[in-house]
Amino acid sequence: MPINPFTQLVFDLFIISAIIITAYTCNFYYLAFLSRKRKDVLSPTDWGTPSITIQLPIYNEKYVAKRLVDSVCHLDYPQDKMRIMVLDDSDDDTVELLANVVDDYKKQGFHIEHVRRGTRKGYKAGALKHAMQSTDTELVAIFDADFIPPAWFLKRAIPHFSKPNIGLVQCRWGHVNENYSAITQAQALSLDFHFLIEQKAKSNSHLFMNFNGTAGIWKRDCIEDAGGWHTATLVEDLDLSYRAQMKGWKCVFLPDIVVDAELPVQMNAAKRQQFRWAKGSIQCAIKLLTDIALKRKVAIEAKIQAFIQLTRHIVYPLMLIQFLALPILLAGQVNLYVISFLPALTIATYLAMGPGAYIMIIQSMYHKSWKSKAKILPALLVYNAGMSVNNTVAVFDAVLGKKNEFLRTPKYGVLKTKDDWKDNAYNLPFSQVTLLEIFFGVYGILGIFVSIFSNNPIFVPIIGLQAVGFFYIAYMSLSHTRFKRNKSSNPRVKTRKEKMANKVYKLSMIGIVAIILFGGFMAIYGYNTDIYPLDRIRGHLDGIVGSSDPAVIRSHLLNVQTDLNLVMGKVPETLNANGEVISKNPVWIFATESTNLLRIQNDVNTMIASIDKISTVPKDSSAYHTGMLDLNSRALILKTNIMDATPYMYVSVANIMFGTIWIAAILGIFAALKKKKEQLKLADETGV
Repeated sequence: MPINPFTQLVFDLFIISAIIITAYTCNFYYLAFLSRKRKDVLSPTDWGTPSITIQLPIYNEKYVAKRLVDSVCHLDYPQDKMRIMVLDDSDDDTVELLANVVDDYKKQGFHIEHVRRGTRKGYKAGALKHAMQSTDTELVAIFDADFIPPAWFLKRAIPHFSKPNIGLVQCRWGHVNENYSAITQAQALSLDFHFLIEQKAKSNSHLFMNFNGTAGIWKRDCIEDAGGWHTATLVEDLDLSYRAQMKGWKCVFLPDIVVDAELPVQMNAAKRQQFRWAKGSIQCAIKLLTDIALKRKVAIEAKIQAFIQLTRHIVYPLMLIQFLALPILLAGQVNLYVISFLPALTIATYLAMGPGAYIMIIQSMYHKSWKSKAKILPALLVYNAGMSVNNTVAVFDAVLGKKNEFLRTPKYGVLKTKDDWKDNAYNLPFSQVTLLEIFFGVYGILGIFVSIFSNNPIFVPIIGLQAVGFFYIAYMSLSHTRFKRNKSSNPRVKTRKEKMANKVYKLSMIGIVAIILFGGFMAIYGYNTDIYPLDRIRGHLDGIVGSSDPAVIRSHLLNVQTDLNLVMGKVPETLNANGEVISKNPVWIFATESTNLLRIQNDVNTMIASIDKISTVPKDSSAYHTGMLDLNSRALILKTNIMDATPYMYVSVANIMFGTIWIAAILGIFAALKKKKEQLKLADETGV
């Protein structure tokens, strides 16, 4: 059956997205193969005790800053060979806290400095660049504020600079609060995939791997040879490590040296981190890919893998394209099964390409403990699906060249499940992206109904998984929102403005929930009254094509007539000069006669008259057979016409107006919350 141009365009986008996503997925499985087959041939050597500078970039981290400095000062390494630089760009209580801690360790004989450059220019990359001006040691180690390096770290990591071309040693991240919540468990599993599959495969081959920004050691000569720290992207670590490898330096990953770190426990903080990584990767792709492609000394496979790593976040907008396209294609009766006569094979293919393959990878990563990790996989799938909106916005920000401040991921010193962080400073309110997540969640509910009523229930789990992800991320973003003045020294003392802001937030939450419920109800009601009658009409037309009984055909035609009357009351009219209705068409811009419901209604009336005449003719006569063939061909044409009209019922004038009002109401709530946020920010700046 021919597909109308709009549906064909949607189908093409769906297939192209599916092909690209599949390619990136298969590449991950290829790296999983490399991580198992290629063994690390490098062995540590006795490199003595070279001089090393440990740089600690910090910005407003009063809950974890002291813990970091304490752990670094407890490293088992000669004090005369170790210099510690606390790169403090903070503008809150962290400054005084670090000044006291640094002063205490100075008195104990440590070579430690509290570096205050008086500006945040360049953010973390700017702080590291500033520190390199006075760094003269052979090695440079970097730790973010939420990391806790073990005492043996330097003695075990430094010997891996076994060859002169090794410029970076990257260690694996541990997760000190992995079991705090489902959010932290999902993040931990995702990071383990990155380190134990991607980093391991690239380290033990000629492929480019990246510095992860912390828990690593650089040769100072490597940093300088690669051009130093650049501030043009949000991921200065990825940028520098690629430039170093283009210069011929080798980066090594050490999976057996684990440095514990604190995972974000607040959803809005996790989203901020994911946003920064996604946008920064695309920024690096724009900045570096041309140079990598033209570099003769870089192997073809390394160039391909560099392209894939730097652009892999485009998978998220492609996921959204598929999510938006799937209900439209199902409503248009487009066959999307892998094998048309085996629908179950479609879901089996999805399971094999996704969860099935990931479980096999988990087995190879964790060995005896793989079952406990496999239980986290559903949470990771929901988490990743829900994050696709947040990361899609990040991708478009990078492509459009939008400038963003480097926003660090706040941490609260949360280690145990009973630790509470919600009354602490640095809590982040939800952003406008949450509105989009709610929209996609509601759209997913509509998509589930479309798949059911179009007789394609096999796609319900696929749509449902993503819809659950959107709602989960949006719900956690809302429920984790707190308004705090970040510079308040006492987190338990709430100002009048904070109390008012939280009151506004609670009322807004009630309003948002009410709007979502009302929107969901209206979406279901609208589908039932606008779209489902057209689905029923197609079913009755199929019944006409498949029947040779005049009474059955007449019954189908009467039902078609009834459903057409239901739909036509919601479709705009076109009048002639005499005020007569000449068209009722859901296609209100560039309408064609094929989707004119008034013409379709007249055709149905003609078919009813025809079947009444055919009923009086003997069944073995040529007139009977000719009449039935004519009815069948008319039914097939009408079915095509109804399929062409169906997608436009979703974008009717009434639906657009309701959607606009619905979005405007949520935007109004966001505006009220933003106003309160700005008031608190002003209070921080003025001290009032």
